[in-house]
Amino acid sequence: MAIATKPTDADVTAFLDAIPDERRRAEGHAMRQLMERVTGEKAVRWGPTMVGFGSMPYTNTTGTNDWFIVGFSPRKAALTLYGVYDGYGPAEPLFAGLGPHETGKGCLYLKHLDAVDGEVLEQLVRKAWAKRT
Repeated sequence: MAIATKPTDADVTAFLDAIPDERRRAEGHAMRQLMERVTGEKAVRWGPTMVGFGSMPYTNTTGTNDWFIVGFSPRKAALTLYGVYDGYGPAEPLFAGLGPHETGKGCLYLKHLDAVDGEVLEQLVRKAWAKRT
């Protein structure tokens, strides 16, 4: 069984521009810029709601599939980041300096992007990218 979330040719800018909430829309564009700068990759729409960077094989109960290395989704409740928190092993010390955030199920949740330390966030993305590339 293959996973449903796959890379698409859908326009990332159009997706981000269509986000109804003005703050979340701006956060989506800011996160895209940060991740493109750190990874050197172009943003790609994965499924209907995620933006990912890079690709790697990922094995789980559905088998081995492609998945992005780092990515995000500007969800209503929080800006959700993927790849920067895996939930296994010791906690990354950088999270202590990030600012208000939550983690769970391999995701990092930011309710307000402007409330976190941008330099720490960039370091987290950079470390996650380097770990898998």
